[in-house]
Amino acid sequence: MPVRAAPRKSFRRVWDPHKPDKPLSFTWAKVFETKGKHKMSLTFYYAPYSTAVATHWVLEELAVPYEKVRIDIAKRDQDKPDFRVLNPNGKVPTLVHDGVAIFESAAIAAHLGETYGVAKRLYPEPGPRRGKALQWLVWTNVSLAHAIAMHQHAKDKHEGLAALANEEVGRLFAILDAHLATKPWMLGEQFSLVDAHLGAFVSYAGMVGFPATPYEHVAEWLGRLTSRPAFAESHKP
Repeated sequence: MPVRAAPRKSFRRVWDPHKPDKPLSFTWAKVFETKGKHKMSLTFYYAPYSTAVATHWVLEELAVPYEKVRIDIAKRDQDKPDFRVLNPNGKVPTLVHDGVAIFESAAIAAHLGETYGVAKRLYPEPGPRRGKALQWLVWTNVSLAHAIAMHQHAKDKHEGLAALANEEVGRLFAILDAHLATKPWMLGEQFSLVDAHLGAFVSYAGMVGFPATPYEHVAEWLGRLTSRPAFAESHKP
């Protein structure tokens, strides 16, 4: 009878922004390896109530093990040199996968979908449907999130620009409503990580003055999304 190799401990460095004695300190986190098989490590750098919620939601839907590291925006953790090595933009979310840092929430969602989501039927296999998934992930960040951010920055400073951004958000919501008029989920009959990623931004839009209620199909879709356990988990501090 073959003898199973005992787990072998190794270590990786994970930045810990919460050590009071060392502002640029590291903490050691254990990673377990077995002979011939390496357990992948995921470290998720986030701040509550930020765009990192989208990544958090995706991770929860995938139900893969990961480590959370909270970045205190008020204390400017994002400006510390060790974090800037991971993300030169100094923003969250940032994901470190087996020592490789990835930033931009749409890129992270696509990477997690390709790595874990296909086997769980939460992300399309390579092909045209994968292209549609990428289309909506990018649309979320480049079009919708940009318009919302523009409105938030301009509303107290530039009335004309804020009005244009407000009009653009409405136009984008109308596009989304028309898309969802013929299907329950973004890619068709089945929930996918695209729904979680986009849903996080649509939910946030409602908190800053752009409710989904005027858009029947968006509102129904968002209602289905926010009833998922992963949504509640992703909104915990």
